Amino acid sequence: MAAERGSAFLLKIGSGGPTPTYATVAGLKTTQLTINGDAVAITNKDSGGWRELLSGAGVRSVSVAASGIFTGSSAEAQLRGLALGGGLAGYELSFESGERMQGRFLVSRLEYAGDFNGERNYTLGLESSGEVIAL
Repeated sequence: MAAERGSAFLLKIGSGGPTPTYATVAGLKTTQLTINGDAVAITNKDSGGWRELLSGAGVRSVSVAASGIFTGSSAEAQLRGLALGGGLAGYELSFESGERMQGRFLVSRLEYAGDFNGERNYTLGLESSGEVIAL
């Protein structure tokens, strides 16, 4: 597997239509993806002292964290509105290899910061709601 550039890891927000188009959330400098899976233990006396897990059980989720420079794009405005309203939206994560992931997410955190003589930056967190599919 070849190394991939972090700059090619993009977070995109959907337009909300029946056939959504996706706009890149501009100004991202760092992006992180975490896939979580809660295990269901089925360990018993016959497990020989080893933990056993039930395949396909438990709760799976995807978390996204990103930070960047505020640019005032329409995608950022849409994201801010969703954070204030607590709404879900479709998002797409794309990678340099051409792989993509799509799903509905809730903005769980949106923070703005800035220095007197510097740019305004933000940090955001997204939590999945429902299935996240790999394309």
